[in-house]
Amino acid sequence: MNKINGYTEEEATGLIEYIYEGKNAGKTLTYLFETYGKEHNRAKGSVRNYYYAFLKRRDDLRVKAILAGKELKAGEIKPFTEEETEEMLKKVLLEKSKGLSVRRAIMNVADGDEKLMLRIQNKYRNLAKKQPERIMKAAESAGIPEEKSFLQRKLEREIDALYSRLAIDLRKENAHLKEELEKLRSAKKA
Repeated sequence: MNKINGYTEEEATGLIEYIYEGKNAGKTLTYLFETYGKEHNRAKGSVRNYYYAFLKRRDDLRVKAILAGKELKAGEIKPFTEEETEEMLKKVLLEKSKGLSVRRAIMNVADGDEKLMLRIQNKYRNLAKKQPERIMKAAESAGIPEEKSFLQRKLEREIDALYSRLAIDLRKENAHLKEELEKLRSAKKA
């Protein structure tokens, strides 16, 4: 079985034909990745990644043959420069410091530009997963209070709930002691 990046040649040809026909019918790549994935029991992200990896192998004769006459192409990937990364982090973190979710913060920073939003979102997720210390350092250098983790917020809620339960118990105990004190005072007077 002759494979190209993990798909058989038959599977690769099927995917490329599906994408080619779908694009000619006016469908978006996102839609095509999702529907192809559902039809073939594959995650849409996996289909997307395969498609782009396939297009990068245009020098392979098998790939050339499958793509012949299809005019399918992938846009050039434009990586963030270090300066762009720092600026993007600062802007996203400033938006988040207003109490917004990461997604809403990124939407605000991208100002309606969907491609930029996706680019920022992918970069931010990658940094959060692989370099969380860089995000914390960017927040610190921008003077943004340190973001609390999910577990930290959960622990704080549990501590608050414990204090509330203790306060209720103390109020009950205090009321009981006042009643006993009144009984003793009444008994002493009698």
